[in-house]
Amino acid sequence: MSHIQVILTLDMENIPANFPEILKHEQEVVAIWKEEGFLEHLFLRQERNGAILIFKGLDLEKVTALMETLPFFALKKNIEYYNLMKQF
Repeated sequence: MSHIQVILTLDMENIPANFPEILKHEQEVVAIWKEEGFLEHLFLRQERNGAILIFKGLDLEKVTALMETLPFFALKKNIEYYNLMKQF
């Protein structure tokens, strides 16, 4: 099964005033992804400037399309995608 790691870094210098609303919507979206079974892990970065998401069973094109629907996508400073090979 394929795994893709996404590292999302937010532009903390330009956070809008309605950030709490955006965060709530973001949490709803990733909860649906988890429930649907293709988001395996979500790690918040200790610096509180982004997250690391691990998707399973999707190709890079689908993961990229999903990430573009995230509320935080508009607030991104950087986003990186890595295809992973699970060893154990």
